Amino acid sequence: MKPNARPARPLFSSGPCAKRPGWSPDIYKTALVGRSHRSAAGKARIAEVIKLTAELLRLPQGWRVGIVPASDTGAVEMALWSLLGARGIDVLAWESFGSDWVNDVLKELKLKDVRSFTAPYGALPDLTQASWDRDVVFTWNGTTSGVCVPDGDWISDTRQGLSIADSTSAVFAMDMPWAKVDVATFSWQKVLGGEAQHGVLILSPRAVARLESYTPVWPMPKLFRMTKGGKLVAGIFEGETINTPSMLCVEDALDALRWVKDIGGLPATIQRSQANLAEVAKWVSASPWAAFLAERPETRSCTSICLKVVDPWFGTRDAAAQAALIKRAVALLEKEGVAFDIGAYRDAPPGFRIWGGATIETTDIALVLPWLDWAFGTAKLEIMDKEPAQ
Repeated sequence: MKPNARPARPLFSSGPCAKRPGWSPDIYKTALVGRSHRSAAGKARIAEVIKLTAELLRLPQGWRVGIVPASDTGAVEMALWSLLGARGIDVLAWESFGSDWVNDVLKELKLKDVRSFTAPYGALPDLTQASWDRDVVFTWNGTTSGVCVPDGDWISDTRQGLSIADSTSAVFAMDMPWAKVDVATFSWQKVLGGEAQHGVLILSPRAVARLESYTPVWPMPKLFRMTKGGKLVAGIFEGETINTPSMLCVEDALDALRWVKDIGGLPATIQRSQANLAEVAKWVSASPWAAFLAERPETRSCTSICLKVVDPWFGTRDAAAQAALIKRAVALLEKEGVAFDIGAYRDAPPGFRIWGGATIETTDIALVLPWLDWAFGTAKLEIMDKEPAQ
């Protein structure tokens, strides 16, 4: 039966994600529009975002935060192009974006001493295969698979190489052991619910030392250059961005960070995300047709919560028919206005993906789940009615 209650906010997109509760365009009234980002006021506003980010994430002394172009993807590329090549590289991948980093290292940078360890959607590769005598590139949380690393215990405290973590769906939702992370990247559009096109790059002192002691053999695009004369361009991490940022986006990020501080900081955002995952887990445990895509409970993401279909009838259909059913169910949810952008990522197995980051209310998660039952059941019956009788 069609449910009666509806989520107050039907926004479950995995990026850009829902704004913080209570957000309003009125926050832009104080934005420095029409002002240079290089003015004293502009640099001060950007520097405030950097300072508050470091404070809320509880970064160790010496870790640096910079705002860079092109969202998380730009931040990852900046790190790969600037840091890799000094020693051998291990790349771990278990979903779409991790596979992109494998491709970039092998086919774009054309590095030779590279090992890749991969796993299909829903699984993790054997993390113990990574050698910490080498640089190790991985995603902390696979946004398109809903699979995250369970912790940082597998990262060596005595590593010689760098740990480089694409962390866009993890930062502000998962407890990251920063002493083990040499490079982390994320974007405001994920757990903070900010706007797109700006990335954040976090560097440890070990990563800075690599930048200042190693020069890649390939030409470096201007947008990737973090050193000059063999020294870090410190201004990038103090409010002097490489290129022009949107001051509207900066204001939006500042608003989100202040909200995080107001609700209790990092522990509060982690708790909110975990509560959302727990709500989905309770529903999944009783569902006859849905299961987590992540095979192991300790690897289930609390942000990009990915679900697969385990209905026996669904399993007898070919890939095209399965994709068509999910597409129809997603369309039904959108038509009812109860869930937008909730389909699985295009390269992932057919299913659903519910964003559970800190800006999502658990009450909305609880209210959308019965609608998934209704949409899947309705789409299934529509297809069965069209099939010839056996």
